[in-house]
Amino acid sequence: MPSLNFKGKSAVWNHHLSVPSHELVPKKQKSLTKKLSLQDNLIIHGDNLLALKALLPTYAGKVKCIYIDPPYNTGNEGWAYNDNVNSPMLQDWLGKAVDREDLTRHDKWLCMMTPRLKLLRELLREDGVICISIDDNEVHKLRMLMDEIFGENNFFASYIWVARAGRDHTAVNVSVSHEYVICFARNLEQLSVKKDERVASGGNYEDEIGPYRREQLRQWGTHDTRKDRPSMFYPVKAPNGAKVLPMKDDGSEGCWRVSEERMNRMIKAGDVEFVLVDGKYQLYAKKRDGRITKTAFGTLLQGVGTASTGTIELNEIFGKKVFNTTKPVGLIKYLINLVTQENSIVLDSFAGSGTTAHATLALNAEDGGNRKFILIECEDYADKITAERVRRVMNGVKGAPTSAKATAGKKDEKLKKGYGGTFSYFELGKPIELESILEGKSFPSYRDFARYLFYTATGEEFDEDAMDEKKNFIGESKEYKVYLFYKPDIAYLKSTAFTLDRARALGPYNKKKRLVFAPVKFLDFDQLEELGIAFAQLPFEIYKLSS
Repeated sequence: MPSLNFKGKSAVWNHHLSVPSHELVPKKQKSLTKKLSLQDNLIIHGDNLLALKALLPTYAGKVKCIYIDPPYNTGNEGWAYNDNVNSPMLQDWLGKAVDREDLTRHDKWLCMMTPRLKLLRELLREDGVICISIDDNEVHKLRMLMDEIFGENNFFASYIWVARAGRDHTAVNVSVSHEYVICFARNLEQLSVKKDERVASGGNYEDEIGPYRREQLRQWGTHDTRKDRPSMFYPVKAPNGAKVLPMKDDGSEGCWRVSEERMNRMIKAGDVEFVLVDGKYQLYAKKRDGRITKTAFGTLLQGVGTASTGTIELNEIFGKKVFNTTKPVGLIKYLINLVTQENSIVLDSFAGSGTTAHATLALNAEDGGNRKFILIECEDYADKITAERVRRVMNGVKGAPTSAKATAGKKDEKLKKGYGGTFSYFELGKPIELESILEGKSFPSYRDFARYLFYTATGEEFDEDAMDEKKNFIGESKEYKVYLFYKPDIAYLKSTAFTLDRARALGPYNKKKRLVFAPVKFLDFDQLEELGIAFAQLPFEIYKLSS
């Protein structure tokens, strides 16, 4: 498979592995819930690379649909490369806004996207899908990068979104009316995509009762001969008195699809049509049953809103313009609906104005689903715009000006009343660095440290509701019951040891071993084996079991 080469690739290809895990600090005053939880709908304020790493212990392999709208790298967006990668060249890039004159702007964009895409892939379920909005500036490079990270065999679709209803009269050569949505599956073989279900309204024919479609009454396909179904071979009296038999096109004897008794009832009810073809009658059933057809959706996205639609929708929610560009609710709702079920998790790590949360809630309101969203936004407007939009959408949009062009806003009665729901707001806290703990410089909370250790040691999801700090119990994996003797206090860490009394207090050994994290132990190897305990010293042996 051809690969894409760019400056800094070797430095960033595995950078996601060295990104430190950070605490997630709940902010009650910015949340819309009585009980803050990482199991709630989430809005996280902070660098999205660090936030994605912080989410791994709870959401690795759990997300069904990821939608992101990264910088298009037009040269006019003013974004800057900010990942602290151990490379002199990349260090020199830090904090410098990317413009059209920057000869390395494509390299910088690819270096920014690579570690984020790798972490996003780890968060996806095996049957999950990632959808990325992009335009002509980076679409081809993105496709090649996605081929390398996700595998070209997991390419799902390249959608063409009609983003502009009219033409740009300032365009020099052509007026570009479209953008793209590039979609890859984590594992295409496990992906299930919804079909376009349509109810046939009437048909191409009409009588005094109403429209109908024709369905041939002679049996076709398998078992279509008189020998196969002798009871279905009988004459039917035509309007001119002639007898019509179910003869096949080659002149051999066929059979009808319905019994003689049912045929007579259908004729009496006016549900059989006699059609004269080349001097011979053919019989058709008049079908008025609202037949449902299922076909695959196309890749041309029209009728899901344009860029201006997204702006109008947001303006109606806030009563004024608060954001320059935003995707329409209809576009993201379409993508989410295509691949999710009623309890799926949807993630957006370039959240912007919060359209993904709005679309998720709107879809839940339509089909009774209970989908959950996770938004990550690094900019300062995370609370005042991103989260505030979600608050208003949940509580109801009242007093916003009505626009005749809008496809949402006050025209949507459900939105006017509010979709309901809760969300917990978090900010990135201090990094969880073992060297800092050892030196007494930085101590994570018990909960954050437990989440980090449990996922690092077991590779499984951390369930904070199962944790019991008083008993030093932080969770149970397929192999272990996991315990942590820790407090964010250097005096405790220097004076606390895992003793025989503490080991016995864990209870009797019953098939599943206990994994214990503590500053030091006063038990020998034989004692630990007898008690069914695997010991990991803080902080030196954190990675021992997972390496």
